[in-house]
Amino acid sequence: MSPTVEFERRDSLPRWLAYAAPLLTVLAALGIAAVPLVWIGVNPLVAYATVFVVQPSSIGGLADVLTTTLPLFLAGLAVYIPLKAGLWNVGAEGQLFVGAVVGSYVGLNADLPRPLLVPSMLIAATVVSALYGAIPGYLRAEHDVNEIISSLMLTFAATTFTGYLLRGPIQGSGGQTATDRLPEAAQLPTAFHPRLHVGVVALAVVGVFAYLLLSRTRFGYETTFAGSNPEAAAQAGISTYKVYVVVFVVGGCLAGLAGIIEVAGVHGRLFEDFSPQYGFTAIAVALLGRNGVLRVFLAAAFFGVLTAGGTTLAITQNVPTALIDVIVALTILCLLTAEFIKEYRIRLERGGSDPSAEGAA
Repeated sequence: MSPTVEFERRDSLPRWLAYAAPLLTVLAALGIAAVPLVWIGVNPLVAYATVFVVQPSSIGGLADVLTTTLPLFLAGLAVYIPLKAGLWNVGAEGQLFVGAVVGSYVGLNADLPRPLLVPSMLIAATVVSALYGAIPGYLRAEHDVNEIISSLMLTFAATTFTGYLLRGPIQGSGGQTATDRLPEAAQLPTAFHPRLHVGVVALAVVGVFAYLLLSRTRFGYETTFAGSNPEAAAQAGISTYKVYVVVFVVGGCLAGLAGIIEVAGVHGRLFEDFSPQYGFTAIAVALLGRNGVLRVFLAAAFFGVLTAGGTTLAITQNVPTALIDVIVALTILCLLTAEFIKEYRIRLERGGSDPSAEGAA
């Protein structure tokens, strides 16, 4: 008798599994990532202690964690809010690039004092990114075009066009694929530490805004309803057209804000690789924290600690920085596995004897 594996769709999800899945996902990813660490001769416990304990315990390390968490949180919300409506915004990376390009252009060309220049950069970046983000939402609402394909194609368009701009119209005088350095008035001021810019306040401001939007407004109720049962929402008089467009507008706005804050607060100039795939990592952030805005922040903080600690790990223990990308990829893989387990129950059964074999006997 040979055992057979069957997958049975769950009628209901156990509460303990819903709460434990994100933690188990992270532990599984770290456990699997321990194998290559041992392979290169590094103690996994020491490595993880460096990343999750030593790095955030200093002021400089905490500053790096916060400034890395910020774009992940904003881009994660840009994916999470459409996800509440049952839509996938995989174009957060492109919307982030659009915000960075527009905000940098304003910062380099507008002759305004800092109290006016920085807000002008932020407003211009968020407005244009919101319009860019609205495109896949409109195409889905009006023509039923798959938002995954359209938002992904728009990401390639944005990143490629940014590369063209940095090699031509907005290329700096140094001959590199980057703009000139932003003037002092266009850069975000720092506080408490040279690497901690005031833009991290957006973690609290945007977090509260997103929570109130989704939990305390009619639009948040309509978004959740449309995401859970679009047919019933339409019968109840909810405009799925409006919901689909608005969630992508809000998502594009948040991703664009992340882009210009990263440029004006961390790098001081726009260059081609200013974003280490924040928009794509945001998909994992949104999935890992899909049960609430606070969980999205915790997921962003996890990846922020992991990314910031990877640099320290590379310096102190000679660990390749690519290994951090491996851990992120493993987290995403384990996350997808956890989502499957939440949908299906795995049953192992012993198969019966083969009738033809019995006849031959």
